[in-house]
Amino acid sequence: MKLNNTKVLIFAADQFEDTELVYPKIRLTEAGAKVTVAGSKQGETYKGKHGLPITADIAFDKVKVKDYDALIIPGGYAPDKLRKIQKVLEITKEFNDKEKLIAFICHAGWVPISAKIVKGMKCTSFDSIKDDLINAGAKWVDQEVVIDKNIISSRNPNDLPAFCKAIIKYLQ
Repeated sequence: MKLNNTKVLIFAADQFEDTELVYPKIRLTEAGAKVTVAGSKQGETYKGKHGLPITADIAFDKVKVKDYDALIIPGGYAPDKLRKIQKVLEITKEFNDKEKLIAFICHAGWVPISAKIVKGMKCTSFDSIKDDLINAGAKWVDQEVVIDKNIISSRNPNDLPAFCKAIIKYLQ
């Protein structure tokens, strides 16, 4: 289960779902991965929906996709903010173009939708964005974790154990 030399990028913005950012960050770090949090500004602190703070290690405009093996996009209300940032969409699309892992959970499906990478993809999400994914061309299913090529998706915080196991297994 060692992910030594594996580098993972996690997007952050205010109102992220606390557990959906912190749980994967901790699990992947425990497995040996180097996890980097990206935000609008390096050193800027973001607050989760339940008040948990997280500080960006790197600014979106400094991210080089070649330096990372995987991208994790937590849910909450943050994805609605993130999908309006052009650099976030470019990073997401480049991860997909290079067939690097993109893992998203809950409302985070909004970012891949706006990056225009979900057409034909089998995925899941929080049920309130099911129609958004379907309308963008995804094949939505109600399962705790869905893996389709380089994309892993889950529905909500209850799915975090399966979500993280799938990410770790994929990266081994």
